Amino acid sequence: MSPRTARPVRRLTAVAAAVVLGGTAMTTVPSASAAGRNGVCEAGEFCYYFNSNNQGSVSDFPGSVGDYGTRKPSCFDYKGPGNGKGKCVKNAAASVWNRTPATVRVHFNSNYAGSVHQDFPAGARGNLKPGLKNQNASHRLLSSAPPTGCKTDGTHGRPPTTILVYRTSLDRVDRVAFKTYIKNVLPNEWPSYWPRESLKAGAIAVKNFGWYWALRSASKTPSGRCYDVADTTASQVYRPGSATAATNAAVDATWGTRMTRGGKIFKAQYCSTTTSCRHWVTGDWMSQNGSRDKAGAGWSFSRILKAYYRGIALTR
Repeated sequence: MSPRTARPVRRLTAVAAAVVLGGTAMTTVPSASAAGRNGVCEAGEFCYYFNSNNQGSVSDFPGSVGDYGTRKPSCFDYKGPGNGKGKCVKNAAASVWNRTPATVRVHFNSNYAGSVHQDFPAGARGNLKPGLKNQNASHRLLSSAPPTGCKTDGTHGRPPTTILVYRTSLDRVDRVAFKTYIKNVLPNEWPSYWPRESLKAGAIAVKNFGWYWALRSASKTPSGRCYDVADTTASQVYRPGSATAATNAAVDATWGTRMTRGGKIFKAQYCSTTTSCRHWVTGDWMSQNGSRDKAGAGWSFSRILKAYYRGIALTR
């Protein structure tokens, strides 16, 4: 499951599953969203407007976002009525309203980078300045800035806001919003056309695995940069822009569920079948195909997880 343990060579990925199961290719449909985003600028949110002077469609955010994404269905989009509805937010905003209690900084580059930025105090409305208008790539609440370097802000009781992903073929490390990461892993590990309860079980397993390693930041690239997970089967397959409506729904439905053993997040491992994983230990691994079959037989995601992972607790 990871660079630190022996890796099962036959763990199922979505591409392989389509071949093995005779399924059709996955399709992408509109549109990923963070929990609570509804196109209305409400108290506690930071909001982009498609047009100047707080006109046009609204895209509302409850917190910092380091990468909005550029393609549907995984991008953050405009949800309110008016001009721009349905468009991706990145490089497509003209004005803002900051209804959070903190100053919010809009950045020219993703991951809170770039020399061009603009600050909006709590309660402020305004147009983005030249150089940022339609050039917005990330924003953060300055009083709750994301972690830097090798650190995480996650705990065993709270998921990290971001995760360090080693983009193996690009030889770089990206800091990715944690929920965005999960949404762009799940469809590559659990085929999106599988039963809903199987996808939910997979969403929690994928989340636990990433969460576990984010709490450690124990790996190093060949050049010495730290990371939490790789984007390949060495960890979990992460492909930006691969999210689907079905897998997004599974992530959103289970996002508030925490799976622990002894009160702590554990390394939830999985592979295609109970016989294909080397070093399979009953109670420590979940069969992906087994989750599909059990869901098809009417099992809930919680029952599936408890059948495979020994001594766990599922709490919200």
